[in-house]
Amino acid sequence: MKRYLLMLWAIVSYTFGYSQSNSAEKIYTIDADKIKAHIQPTMYGIFFEDINMAGDGGVYAELVKNRSFEFSAPLMGWKEIKEQGADGSILVLNRGQENPYNPRFIEVNSKSAAGYGLINEGFHGMGIKKNNRYHFSILAKQPETAELSLQIELVNKSGQVIGKTTVLPSSKAWKKYSASFIATETEAEATLKVLVKGKGSVDLDMISLFPQDTWKQRPGGLRADLVQKLADMKPGFLRFPGGCIVEGRELDTRYQWKRTIGDVANRRMIVNRWNTEFAHRPSPDYFQSFGLGFFEYFQLAEDIGASPLPIINCGMACQFNSCELVPVNQLGPYVQDALDLIEFANGSVNTTWGKKRAQLGHPKPFNLKMMGVGNEQWGPQYIERYKLFEKAIHAKYPQIKLVSSLGPNPDGEVFDYLDKTFRELTADILDEHYYRAPEWFLQNAKRYDNYDRKGPKIFAGEYAAQSVAIASPDNKNNWQCAMSEAAFMTGLERNADVVTMASYAPLFAHVQGWQWTPDLIWFDNLQSFGTPNYYVQQLYSLNKGTDVVPLTLNNEAVTGQDGCFASATLDNNNTHELIIKIVNTGKVEKTADFSVKGTTMSSEGTLTVLQSDDLNSVNSINEPLAICPKKNTLVIKDNRIKLTMKPYSFNIIRVSIAK
Repeated sequence: MKRYLLMLWAIVSYTFGYSQSNSAEKIYTIDADKIKAHIQPTMYGIFFEDINMAGDGGVYAELVKNRSFEFSAPLMGWKEIKEQGADGSILVLNRGQENPYNPRFIEVNSKSAAGYGLINEGFHGMGIKKNNRYHFSILAKQPETAELSLQIELVNKSGQVIGKTTVLPSSKAWKKYSASFIATETEAEATLKVLVKGKGSVDLDMISLFPQDTWKQRPGGLRADLVQKLADMKPGFLRFPGGCIVEGRELDTRYQWKRTIGDVANRRMIVNRWNTEFAHRPSPDYFQSFGLGFFEYFQLAEDIGASPLPIINCGMACQFNSCELVPVNQLGPYVQDALDLIEFANGSVNTTWGKKRAQLGHPKPFNLKMMGVGNEQWGPQYIERYKLFEKAIHAKYPQIKLVSSLGPNPDGEVFDYLDKTFRELTADILDEHYYRAPEWFLQNAKRYDNYDRKGPKIFAGEYAAQSVAIASPDNKNNWQCAMSEAAFMTGLERNADVVTMASYAPLFAHVQGWQWTPDLIWFDNLQSFGTPNYYVQQLYSLNKGTDVVPLTLNNEAVTGQDGCFASATLDNNNTHELIIKIVNTGKVEKTADFSVKGTTMSSEGTLTVLQSDDLNSVNSINEPLAICPKKNTLVIKDNRIKLTMKPYSFNIIRVSIAK
């Protein structure tokens, strides 16, 4: 019995001692005069792909679905409507030889003076705001003279008119007609009526409605609140247009940038490759109008201060789908598209494609510095095609850095083959993707510690912690996932001499129109909110600094000891501050003492905290700021920083230092 009590006492004493040491104050050392690496301006950026209604129905502010009748079912999104006493008919006509990029239009035959026509449902309805101005436009022609008018009405869910205008088509040739009006009510799910008043027929195409308050109030532009959230991140780069969108399910539905510029009426609509990808979220009405095209992507990157990173198809369709390949001896047009894109972005107005850019309203070059060849390709077929692109591009534009795919996974036979091969080819930038459980992100905070410092740079091009499983419809943007990403990103930052770019994926999701979760920014037709993951990405971008300095605990990088992950940087360009990022992934409060060497600090700094006691907590339309950064003043004494970290918290300290 005595022996048993002694053993029990020993166990209790050990447990208590461990608990005490676990909660004891840790002394972290920061050598502020020893720069380990420079941080590239492109370090933290944005990955855009038209998934989850990110483009049409999302950031592209067009409110009319299937405005040019080019969906596989020409009247998808439209329904016939007859006012009392009205009658008529609608024909879908095809002028394929005359206009192969926009072949369909409708002929509306009205048989009475009352209103007959169509009503459009929008993208899960149309988000309309009271007192906002809306701009309606339409292409119309009258084969035969008739006294007709088009009555345009916005209707709320109760059937009440909340905005209207009239258009008087008169030309026998196609002509654009425009009108505007102010909405009298706010409505999240409005619909649009286009009614023919009078007897006769009229041909209609490109029926469009835009809010005036687009980003920078550009006509036919982008949704302002969504772009503002991107601008608020101050991203270093914008990768576009994807993603698997680049590949297409088949080569016929791949992304072809030349078809996405110029007059929107002549941009050839195609099916969105996420249309039927997931059985749990089929979306048969998901198409790409390309109103958001390559010119708009470049313009957006410029607007938000991001370096453009276009991705081009390398002659391979999605390898998860059709696996279609262009024979190597027929790759010429694909390679030429890449060369022409560089000329479009950077060429003088005296070049063919530079002149085209100028005609679109941007004579100044877009300063393109990098390009991706293929999206998520793999295998020897990809290597074979990449070599042809690399040779042609670098022969003409040696300054352009090329991004190469390492496939869809961060490890395994496919990854190892691509990694080894591209390193032998001395590739510029390698694109790694990881959609994994939160635990993986914690376990891989040291992933890049032993990468070759003289080898290719790394682009963490797509990553997001999955709360359930990859592509599960039950994944949530919860705090556990966001916190694990914050911890992992200390490893990206600590290895900024290897990792030069990183971006969460996907970017946008409509709360009623998503296919994939989790996602960085969610929205409905009127509102949007950033997830906890969004605030992690934003805080890293706003606090990246210019140079990495060592932050250690017992002479080791802080990569999970006692559940903490940390990195330190200096801002040597603007504010002359020391920036400390430390994540407490534990469920108890912890204290830290930072001993800063090699500089003198101010007596006051700031502490920004992103935190929740509940790992399952999320933000939402109704509670958009449930988890958001909180900023306070931090007092500093004797050139030391003492911090009490809340459980499950991401902490950022900024303090001025001597120049």
